[in-house]
Amino acid sequence: MFRLITLLFLVVIALHALSDNEILKRANGFMKSGTKSNQFRAYNDYKNLYLRSIMSEDNKLRFKALDGIVKSGRKLHIDISQYSQELSNLKPKTTYKAPKSKVIKKVKNLKIKSTHKLKSIRWRNDRLILSFDKKLRSNQINYFTLYDRFKKKYRYVFDIHASMLTSSQGLRKHGINRIKIAQYNTNTLRLVIENSKKLKISFKKESMKLLIYIKTSSKKITTPKRVDRQKIIVIDAGHGGKDPGAVGYKRYREKIIVFKISQELKKILASRGYKVYMTRNRDKFVKLSKRTKYANTKKADIFISIHANAVPKRNAHKVHGIECYFLSPSKSSRAESIAAKENSADLSEMNRYGKNTFLKFLNHHKILASNKLAIDLQRGMLGSLKKYKVKDGGVREGPFWVLVGAQMPAVLVEVGFITHPKEATRLVNSKYRRTMALGLANGIERYFYNSRN
Repeated sequence: MFRLITLLFLVVIALHALSDNEILKRANGFMKSGTKSNQFRAYNDYKNLYLRSIMSEDNKLRFKALDGIVKSGRKLHIDISQYSQELSNLKPKTTYKAPKSKVIKKVKNLKIKSTHKLKSIRWRNDRLILSFDKKLRSNQINYFTLYDRFKKKYRYVFDIHASMLTSSQGLRKHGINRIKIAQYNTNTLRLVIENSKKLKISFKKESMKLLIYIKTSSKKITTPKRVDRQKIIVIDAGHGGKDPGAVGYKRYREKIIVFKISQELKKILASRGYKVYMTRNRDKFVKLSKRTKYANTKKADIFISIHANAVPKRNAHKVHGIECYFLSPSKSSRAESIAAKENSADLSEMNRYGKNTFLKFLNHHKILASNKLAIDLQRGMLGSLKKYKVKDGGVREGPFWVLVGAQMPAVLVEVGFITHPKEATRLVNSKYRRTMALGLANGIERYFYNSRN
């Protein structure tokens, strides 16, 4: 702990030795480079400038820092929605510039005072459902399509005369490159669906809901034929011993379910030639900080922590699905609430402020690789569990303490909601667990195959 605080202190001292202009000039230089490592350096510099601007109340510097964070974050595929929203509040007219492209279809812009508010947005199979607090009128929805022939990108845009109750956010869906919803201006909520292939999109209004139907061409996910299997993998079965984790439907315990899935995953990976270790081989309590320390000792190539999700009893029948998380000081309420549950067993070593500060300064170099690993694991599970029609909760970022300190790509997998009757019943079924473990193993192989060079 003393070494960590000392290192953090030295980083801060080193940064303050440079002037704002020097850091900005250095960050802009890094941005011009095509390498991922320099892009990360630029991203970190812009974030440091952002912190300085807040302390000095320098809005001009704050704008430059936010602009840099957004541009570098997009190149690295990091969720920068909170910074993008803040940037739009500083200078709304610069938040979105449509590419110079051929307009396929465009509906006349409308000027209506925004009185409606978006309450929620969620996926239900191939439908994206936006729920508002009031009944929608047809003239509140402005839909048009853009095609960028240079980048070969289709962009489907919904401008809705409403405002958001939550911050801007990205939504994930297998088969679609990017989905983003944000407050375009004070009266307009903008939803953008971007894809390299043409999509079939239709929509209809139902009272207080806007239903958007999206059809994608789904291809069968297969395991690469040849991969480098001279890799070391550490599997972390969450909780254990005195810490049962979540206790859900029919008193099923998280620590038991995730341990059995971890054992199945280890068996499959070992049969394929990988060297696999587990942070616990029985029902015992292991401190969160010791789990990644163990992975570092083993010089692991990847670290995977397996958990099961949970919600309060009043929502138990509604909430289900699988998700993958990678480490980030995310400020989304959902990520923080889930992280709080997983972190709760072992928070004595560092308070929340110290943890988030540590995350901001020391983990950005692994974010991109961890994000890619999370995407491959999510795709692997969805492909393997296709016949069960499980809900795709997506790939997200969050401040999970169990991933802090890992010197390799690290991901936390939420295998389902132990509180949901149907999903919990599946999770205690050995065949379902083996099928899920197979999907995770296929995702790991796909990650190694894609990262081989």
